[in-house]
Amino acid sequence: MSTPANGNLSRRSIIRGTAGAAGLFTAGGLLTACGGIKESSAQTDDVLRIGYVSPSTGPAAGFGEPNAFLMKKLRATFKDGLKIGGKKYSVEIIDRDSQSNPQTAAQVAADLINSEKIDLMLVTSTPETVNPVADACEAAKIPCLSTAVPWEAWYFGRGATPEKPFTYTYHFFIGVAEIHTAYTSLWTKGGVETNKRVGVMWPNDPDGKAIRQGLGPQLKKSGFTIVDPGAYEDGTNDYSAQIAAFKKADAEIFNTFPLPPDFATFWKQARQQGYRPRIASIAKTGLLPSQVEALGSLGHGLSAGFWWSPQFPFTSTLTDQTARQLADDYEKSTGKQWNQVIGSNMALFEVAVHALKATSDPKDRKELAAALGEAKLTTVAGPLDFTAGPVKNVSTEPLVMAQWRKATGGSKFAVEPVIVDNGNFNAIPLGGELEPLR
Repeated sequence: MSTPANGNLSRRSIIRGTAGAAGLFTAGGLLTACGGIKESSAQTDDVLRIGYVSPSTGPAAGFGEPNAFLMKKLRATFKDGLKIGGKKYSVEIIDRDSQSNPQTAAQVAADLINSEKIDLMLVTSTPETVNPVADACEAAKIPCLSTAVPWEAWYFGRGATPEKPFTYTYHFFIGVAEIHTAYTSLWTKGGVETNKRVGVMWPNDPDGKAIRQGLGPQLKKSGFTIVDPGAYEDGTNDYSAQIAAFKKADAEIFNTFPLPPDFATFWKQARQQGYRPRIASIAKTGLLPSQVEALGSLGHGLSAGFWWSPQFPFTSTLTDQTARQLADDYEKSTGKQWNQVIGSNMALFEVAVHALKATSDPKDRKELAAALGEAKLTTVAGPLDFTAGPVKNVSTEPLVMAQWRKATGGSKFAVEPVIVDNGNFNAIPLGGELEPLR
């Protein structure tokens, strides 16, 4: 799996790779470590420093696969800098690996804020990485933009309410409403008949809690029976009790939001113990080719939500590449199969540049944060509008359903996702119909 390239240039270099994590919170807290917070950055030079945090190692490492490719492409895109408010700024991207660990994510965030003096933080993929980084930025009054976490897990999971929103942290991704619409559309119109009983394995973590509280009641209202054996702990090794409950209830639909290793363990045990649903829709894993390939033939037929694919009819505002061109570029450059994180992480930088250019002074933290909250543009991942909600600080994006199948037609890859339901997004073309699990 790809990891961000290590930087070999000087500290003041415009192009900087991953360095060692440092800069822990002091006993006095982040504000003390910063020496006091000002509304504008302590840096007064002409360099815009953008921090970027993603899990490149650990259980969620698959989400970091595109990092090396994206960092190289984006640094090349920014080599001539940005002109903002009549002034030319060089751009430095300083990337860090969260190691899929909340404590490490908080540590690298502190390093970027305290030692690197970043002007803007970008962070992606899973609450374990995104939420601690966003919390550090909100405390330090550093503008922060994030993606690839269901927005409820980011928003409510961090303690926000409509009456008390965040000031410096913003987020775009799908939420329970998008997931509910996509799932129910696939499960009722996908051509596979079921008894509408859904066996769910929702973990005791921010994703699982948000889904249990939000998606569960909505599925019930849509006529589905939820078979829920209860929240399980990440890292569980024996799923016999859950499997027995699903078999007893004859749950012909299965849904889960687990860490990738946990699902691999469950799915193998489910087959060994005779649980075979007709539809299995999974999230947080089963989103990337490497995760499905690791399951072998057991991965064929799994369905998952896709927030980006080469079939999306959108173009990057930074590289002028269509979704198809960006995917082809990735495969040619890396020899690896495209994955949907490429689109959301490219969009992360598209929104960032849009907001930076909307300011009169991109180093004014308060102005930059406000510009993020007013951003409205169409990225390679689709249209985003932070002024439309569903709550302050958040924009949603398109979601379709795809089914993983054994690759055909002489493909050099083992599996391929086929879009089998586009829900409310008719502009995104279908590639086939849902097939029952075998």
